[in-house]
Amino acid sequence: MKNCLKFVLQLSTILLIVTGTALAAEIPATNLAALTDVQKYERAIHIMAMLLVGFGFLMVFVRKYGRSALTATYLLVSISIPLYFLKESYHGVGTATGVIDKLILAEFAAASLLICAGAVLGRMKMHQYLLLGLIFVPFYALNEWIVLNNGLGLITGKVVDTGGSIVIHAFGAIFGLGVAASMTTKEEYATPIECDDTSDRYSLLGSMVLWVFWPSFCAALVAPADVPRTAVNVILALCGSTLATYFASVKLRGKISAADIANATLAGGVAIGSTCDLASPGTAFAIGILAGVVSTFGFAVIQAKLTDLTGKVDTCGVFYLHGLPGMLGGIAALVVVSGINFTAQLTAMVVTIVIAAFAGLLSGKVIALLGERAEPYVDSEEFEGEETCQEELQELIAEADLSR
Repeated sequence: MKNCLKFVLQLSTILLIVTGTALAAEIPATNLAALTDVQKYERAIHIMAMLLVGFGFLMVFVRKYGRSALTATYLLVSISIPLYFLKESYHGVGTATGVIDKLILAEFAAASLLICAGAVLGRMKMHQYLLLGLIFVPFYALNEWIVLNNGLGLITGKVVDTGGSIVIHAFGAIFGLGVAASMTTKEEYATPIECDDTSDRYSLLGSMVLWVFWPSFCAALVAPADVPRTAVNVILALCGSTLATYFASVKLRGKISAADIANATLAGGVAIGSTCDLASPGTAFAIGILAGVVSTFGFAVIQAKLTDLTGKVDTCGVFYLHGLPGMLGGIAALVVVSGINFTAQLTAMVVTIVIAAFAGLLSGKVIALLGERAEPYVDSEEFEGEETCQEELQELIAEADLSR
């Protein structure tokens, strides 16, 4: 009896040790995965602040179009994220992708859409922005699938584009240029885009919000061990482009331009995207400086000449903030990343340009079927308020005259 009891106790002890060891191995792993998702959630919220506050206020530089720009931002974000999730439910990139990862990927699509919309800002009716979102997201997802997931077998090898210099920034900018090429009218070309001190200040506020949260954008999906290096590289690249923008703006214009400071300062964040987790700090700073110079030169020199040459208007200058620096980032990877697949990287850029340009031109034709604005760059066509205030003011003046 004693031997039997002793055997049972020994067996129970062994089972407890084995079970405890298994639990000890399982619980930390579960906690680590949960902690990683929480960290990704925090970066996802940072990206949401970039989308709504950053992009939204960056685009209020058009003096009489501020309310429309912010409302369009709301609508574009609100349609692109569910649409990307709908795409994922039918054609996900992999069952291992968690829901927070899908949210971040959807936010990337929303960012690219906002970049695209910047090219035609002020020249579409509000419901046309929604149609733009409906058309844009499937094309964006197609390009993302081809470039990053070997869709259709067009690209053999790994494409280096961690922070989306190519698939997010360049794609959105070129798509937007295609839409602008299809939709810009002679009246819109002849209408000046007005700004003032107040609209410039709000635009600078939006730029600063983007600047602050850009490290989270680039580090959103990188491995936890690579997050610190990625964040440092992005900040240094932004510092480089900010300094370069100031000196280039003064050199090219004679004085500081608020448009340059609000936009070209961010070019470093765009250009470092492809190699944000791979570059050295010094290289990141150098990429930022080069991107700032290229972007400022685009705004100060190329934009006006290209607009006059083509008769097409890029309202926010997305080609000079996102298009050129985005391609610069993709090319920089060829130099920075050892062992990179040159063919895959260059093919990815060509495919992105072709899909974005074709889809943008086609989308512009379709959207134009829904009509044109009576007057570009003003809130009053679709927003109540200005006329109402004017009428109330006239009534108050009339009442005051009668009382006398």
